Amino acid sequence: MVKETGFYDMLGVQPNATADELKKAYRKLALKYHPDKNPTEGERFKQISQAYEVLSDSQKREVYDRGGEKAIKEGGSGGGGGGGDFASPMDIFDMFFGGGGRMHRERRGKNVVHQLVVSLEDLYNGATRKLIVQKNAICDKCEGRGGRKGAAEVCVSCHGTGMQVRLHQLGLGMVQQVSSVCHSCQGQGRRVSHKDRCKACGGRKIVRQKKVLEVHIDKGMKDGQKVVFHGEGDQEPGLEPGDIIIVLDQKEHSRFTRQGQDLAMTMELQLVESLCGFQKPVETLDNRTLLITSNPGDLIKPGDKKCVLNEGMPLHRRPFEKGRLIIHFSVVFPQANFLPQGKLKELEAYLPGKVEAEPPESMDDDLYIYADLEDCDFENRKRPSRHYYVEEDDYASAGGVQCQTS
Repeated sequence: MVKETGFYDMLGVQPNATADELKKAYRKLALKYHPDKNPTEGERFKQISQAYEVLSDSQKREVYDRGGEKAIKEGGSGGGGGGGDFASPMDIFDMFFGGGGRMHRERRGKNVVHQLVVSLEDLYNGATRKLIVQKNAICDKCEGRGGRKGAAEVCVSCHGTGMQVRLHQLGLGMVQQVSSVCHSCQGQGRRVSHKDRCKACGGRKIVRQKKVLEVHIDKGMKDGQKVVFHGEGDQEPGLEPGDIIIVLDQKEHSRFTRQGQDLAMTMELQLVESLCGFQKPVETLDNRTLLITSNPGDLIKPGDKKCVLNEGMPLHRRPFEKGRLIIHFSVVFPQANFLPQGKLKELEAYLPGKVEAEPPESMDDDLYIYADLEDCDFENRKRPSRHYYVEEDDYASAGGVQCQTS
């Protein structure tokens, strides 16, 4: 029993969610509310990252379940593993999608993450998709200088430090020093005058560029698996380019459900098929046809589960090995009175005999009360009438009224 569910609600999962369910929920929400895609949702992105940071750590999750968000911020109240300082949301995002955190971002350009919707057929057979992405690239005209060669000068606003320091008077004799990135040079320490700026990039040193990527989906890949294009991400002068990371998002299939390396499906049988055998075709994800066969005498009961070996998903990088096809059976019974009484007697002769209930000891036949079965209409059932009976003494004083029905 958890004390509060705020972090679980933020990720849209139940308190008993598994680690895989937490990862899948965070992946979808982080891609949806990332500041690059939704600049106005920065606070939502931060909350999602903090919730995942706590719930993905077993010790922090235990502290949260026991004491809620207050216990996390207070360091777990001595419980251990529940520090109150949250990591940077971008650090969590980069580590989840293959980056290396804050220090890594200082040496490399920013990674670009895209989601690619794929079908179960794509993951079964393999496929190649072309994807057009936009990224930052170093300007070819000025070679990333922002202007003509030698035109860059030391910024007069920050004196080449890239930071501006301001003093705020707080009270009597108290001063606060606040540092911020220089707006004049955007933290570069050097700036190019307007007349010397590159016409192609406007002095920004980088331009937006379209890139066509061929994404190869290997047989047996999974929902949420990443395809990484190293060095194809955003570029910045003096930094190593980041990566472009493609995250596969499998859409739901109409017939099959993937369960690890197995495929599961439901097959509906008529009663005669479950008793006397059947042959039913099933089209596979690679357009073959399996003839599912049950021989006469092999009884299939409602809820039975059978397997076809080597007809599930191919294993990633071992495509000639496959999992199982798991078939869940449901049996449709015939309509009421589907046979006349005489025919039912004939059918009864072929079915196993009835199991007669033994009557309780010391009970006469005339004491049995026969009860007929009726359909239960739980939605529209009426409340039973209540009858209030009046004693004989009250009958006389009540003016001959025997009972009252409400």
